[in-house]
Amino acid sequence: MENNIDWSNLGFGYNKTDYNVRCYYRNGKWGEIEVSSEETIPMHMAATCLHYGQEAFEGLKAYRCPDGKVRVFRSDENAARLQSTCRGILMPELPTEKFNEMVDKVVRLNERFIPPYETGATLYIRPLLIGTSAQVGVHPATEYLFIIFVTPVGPYFKGGFSCNPYVIIREYDRSAPLGTGIYKVGGNYAASFRATEPAHKQGLSVIFADSLTHKYIDECGAANFFGVKDGVYITPSSSSILPSITNDSLMTLCKDVGIEVERRPVPIEELGEMSECGAVGTAAVIAPVSLVIDPDSGRTYTFGEEPGQVSKLLYKLLQDIQYGRSEDK
Repeated sequence: MENNIDWSNLGFGYNKTDYNVRCYYRNGKWGEIEVSSEETIPMHMAATCLHYGQEAFEGLKAYRCPDGKVRVFRSDENAARLQSTCRGILMPELPTEKFNEMVDKVVRLNERFIPPYETGATLYIRPLLIGTSAQVGVHPATEYLFIIFVTPVGPYFKGGFSCNPYVIIREYDRSAPLGTGIYKVGGNYAASFRATEPAHKQGLSVIFADSLTHKYIDECGAANFFGVKDGVYITPSSSSILPSITNDSLMTLCKDVGIEVERRPVPIEELGEMSECGAVGTAAVIAPVSLVIDPDSGRTYTFGEEPGQVSKLLYKLLQDIQYGRSEDK
């Protein structure tokens, strides 16, 4: 069956596909995998996810490769990160085997929506776990729904792999040092809107300062940060940063090609000593930074309009593995 998608003009957003897959947790155990063509979820108005925020999600991609195969990148790591989130906000952990089975099933069911290799577009996979039992009282749910839907997407940024301007945010905090920043829960993203939306209207993306001292780089809202200084790949360590599977992959690739990696607190003023920097995540892979405005100090750190050499190298190495063009060691 054909679809009417214009692959060349595909943006990053929701596009209807044929099926999603679902699994319910009831009476202390996970049930069977169900296939649905419905885009909505029947839910009680007193569901725990709506009132107390018991909700988690993940994001990964399926790639149509030049050899004709379809590959999903490191889904085991997404399963493990979801399990970590479950432990963090007291939800039942979905076994890795069931997670992978459901990812495989939803991709196969929607194969006609996987973009052709030549387009550079991908099939975005969105797992979602929510507390569904009806209750009024602050305690974990007793019933849950795990659902995975997919949507074909183009580049996260309209310009693709190109440089973007950023601004340092100190007046709003994304998450607290001992809070939920290390978990992929919706509340972290809702907490960023007040800072990101005004910045986006000015054509800027944001870099959050740490919420404890506002002296260090924390996260880029929906992505990890990295910088390159004297040929060393540097990325922040913090108890409020979401562990990025993409960032972890890039650090592994750095070691493969002899690039030293430092994971440590990164003072904002150290931007002045970096030759390039960027945001990393599943959606954009690497979003290189052209400049960073720091309103408090009045400084603007400039990195140029073209991606740096390390960014270009790591982007190519990772994309080659994701698209099956080179061996995944």
